[in-house]
Amino acid sequence: MNVESMKNIWRSVALLAVLGCLNPTPGFAASPPGTWPQWRGPLLTGEAPDANPPVSWSETNNIRWKVAIPGSGTSTPIVWSNRIFLTTALPAPAGTNAEGSYQFQILCLDRKDGHTLWTRTVRTEVPHEKHHPDHGYASASAVTDGDIVLAYFGSRGLHACDLAGNIKWSKDFGRMKTRNSFGEGSSPAVQGDTVVVNWDDETENDFITALDRKTGRELWRTPRSEDTGWSTPLIVTHQGKAQVIVSATRRVRSYDLQTGKQLWECGGQTANAIPTPVASGDTVFVTSGFRGSAITAIALGREGDLTGTDAIRWNRSRNTPYVPSPLLYAGNIYLVTGNNPVLTALDSTSGNPFFDGEKLEGMTGIYGSPVAAAGRIYILGRNGLCLTLKNGPKLEILARNQLDDKMDASPALAGRDILLRGHQFLYCIAEP
Repeated sequence: MNVESMKNIWRSVALLAVLGCLNPTPGFAASPPGTWPQWRGPLLTGEAPDANPPVSWSETNNIRWKVAIPGSGTSTPIVWSNRIFLTTALPAPAGTNAEGSYQFQILCLDRKDGHTLWTRTVRTEVPHEKHHPDHGYASASAVTDGDIVLAYFGSRGLHACDLAGNIKWSKDFGRMKTRNSFGEGSSPAVQGDTVVVNWDDETENDFITALDRKTGRELWRTPRSEDTGWSTPLIVTHQGKAQVIVSATRRVRSYDLQTGKQLWECGGQTANAIPTPVASGDTVFVTSGFRGSAITAIALGREGDLTGTDAIRWNRSRNTPYVPSPLLYAGNIYLVTGNNPVLTALDSTSGNPFFDGEKLEGMTGIYGSPVAAAGRIYILGRNGLCLTLKNGPKLEILARNQLDDKMDASPALAGRDILLRGHQFLYCIAEP
């Protein structure tokens, strides 16, 4: 394909993306400008549509503030108005609890200067199993609609508080048994007054459940049969009907948000399906990348087993992510390969690559998911290097931004700010 042909395709893709934004499918409640209400942003795609963050920064440039975060966790900070919320887990003070106890906490920080507004310890206990060495006991990101903050610690429960930190309700689901004691990581999903939690582990008691956001009352619970899962559910609305889509090792399945009834399923993913699906228009894109590669574009509006049917718009078995979720932006799907610094951009309509398997020099690995705003893509490496790329049909690096901390959490974009959570610090990056 020659350069001019690629440019023409790119212009068509961009136009389709604009038209598609007139009828978005994700079901997350509308949030005001300058917010990042859950770990994949206001559109559930990795895009911040109204943000305009910096292109470049360093430890001595465009750092509004940098604060130490107690404990550990790989959850992404979320932003609402002038408040930042994140979860953490830290060893309980010696002599105050049983040996080996952890405090599971919600933190609220002031967005202007990073000082802590409040801290709530929602549970103190000895964890019943270990976790993967690359993350801790606070991997699930919080979610907020500007009224309630929902913080999920898996086997340590789901906790709802108001923006002032007052606990409204808590819900315990039991103890999860994860594969190889790798730990827990799926975040809750929210639409309106409904909260969805997926619970896939190594027992025979897997389920997906919906709760009332205001009270914690269980609305429905549907049994599942899966291996341990780490993918966060995606709620979309198609033809006026909300559905919950969950990717997993054996099947991607969709459930009616109101009743919990299974609507459809589709095979074809790899083991250890971690990335969260993304959706645009009438298509959902599901991907996985452990011991294989898979990305499938599935038409919404069908029912039953869609495996091998014409509901599959396209699929691909090359260069898909293991841990990071895909970025859907301006009609493109951006994918890293495994957890490696290798990037691919696909046309979301056809699945054809604009570029395929491009090496990102200087990075040692990627766990965080790509994000985008203002015509730019941000790819964060585990060694604290973040690349700013120009959105376009070829890989074009605008800036290489190195910080001192190690980073596994996904970036958050809000207004003119980028929030990066490292192993030790939370950075707010913004131009003066």
